[in-house]
Amino acid sequence: MFKEDTICAIATGMGNAGVGIIRISGDNAISIAEKVFIPINEKISVNNMKSYTAAYGNIYDGNNIIDEGILLLMRSPHTYTREDVCELQCHGGMVVMKKVLESVIKAGARAAEPGEFTKRAFLNGRIDLSQAESVMDIISAKNEFAAKSSLKQLKGELRDVINEMRDDILYNVAFIESALDDPEHYSLDGYPQKLRIIVDNTVNNVDNLLTTFDNGRMLSEGIKTVIVGKPNAGKSSLLNMFLGEERAIVTDIAGTTRDVLEEVVNINGIMLNIVDTAGIRETSDVVEKIGVDKALDSVDNSDLVLYVVDGSVPLDDNDERIISRIIGKNVIIILNKSDLETKVDKMLINSYITGEVVELSAITGDGRDRLYDLLNTMFFEGRLSYNDQLYITNARHKKELIFAKESLLKVIESIDMGMEEDFFSIDLMDAYEHLGLIIGETARDDLADKIFSEFCMGK
Repeated sequence: MFKEDTICAIATGMGNAGVGIIRISGDNAISIAEKVFIPINEKISVNNMKSYTAAYGNIYDGNNIIDEGILLLMRSPHTYTREDVCELQCHGGMVVMKKVLESVIKAGARAAEPGEFTKRAFLNGRIDLSQAESVMDIISAKNEFAAKSSLKQLKGELRDVINEMRDDILYNVAFIESALDDPEHYSLDGYPQKLRIIVDNTVNNVDNLLTTFDNGRMLSEGIKTVIVGKPNAGKSSLLNMFLGEERAIVTDIAGTTRDVLEEVVNINGIMLNIVDTAGIRETSDVVEKIGVDKALDSVDNSDLVLYVVDGSVPLDDNDERIISRIIGKNVIIILNKSDLETKVDKMLINSYITGEVVELSAITGDGRDRLYDLLNTMFFEGRLSYNDQLYITNARHKKELIFAKESLLKVIESIDMGMEEDFFSIDLMDAYEHLGLIIGETARDDLADKIFSEFCMGK
């Protein structure tokens, strides 16, 4: 069915726009387009159009004109799916696009499943599985750095790194098998020691990829940031400063915020997923206590803690409770209300907890630039113009890398224990398989189906 049927879908956003695109892919894409599209220029025949050419004409549903538009024709194998592909560009109204899609289906195509165009590109060998996943990552990228990271994977850089490791593993498995079958021509004397060096290097390469995951995740998903502090320390004012609007309620009444507020902000290119929490203090109020517990839980799951201290009042037991919870986390200490008389010393705070202290007035904005500069240097090694390093951003890739590393460490253990060489092959092949799952060389159908089912329609 995959080889024979032709698929179609609306490839542009589902909303009113100037232009809408209906994409058709498959063996019958051109003949189907010929049934629904007639060029204005009578000298042009759709079936005889050259690849990567366009024609202006009318789009039909039977004998009725639906719209005027442009047909872009691309012949296999030099297309996104490596099949014949036609794109009908019509007006972008929802009614018009649906009518054109229905006409294409009547002419012999079927509606594509989510991600089926990219799935065909994968199954036809144009891209590997990691590249296919990067397509959706680019579409859903929330900032410039996430887009750049996904683009590097789309270009095949992860595939190249994985293939290099797999080639080394496969070569050594083949050598071991050859030596065991033909010991007269292939000697294993001293080989375990040589293999250990090779496996050590491969483990290091896997580790290098794994160490990029946290930064890669933060690049693609944003930095999980939690704002904590006592009631009335200025947490909600800080959130409003980040957003540039009055999102959180700010009053002089302690305990105004009782639940968590979540917002996404972009600070000089760094995306922060900010959680504003209830003020942390001892309380007998049941609802407020739930909010305090949620605040403390948010700290445990965060990448960054913004600890807001009311600089106009001395530290107390509630501050000690907060400090004990955030020790060991990435912390920026914000000494807020710098526009008032300061009663908290920076050195006093740092005697309790290590972290950069920024004096700030969330109301006037004084100190804001210093805070933003600090965010720039805390993450991604201060290189916000990053474009060289390959980042792992996909949790599935991380999982397979961990499995591959575990198998490689078993090889090292077997070598150190002086075990027979055929034991090495088992774990080497296991590592080979897990690395292959990243790029789809050993992908199971259910894995591919799951990945592509998460794609948007028309892609």
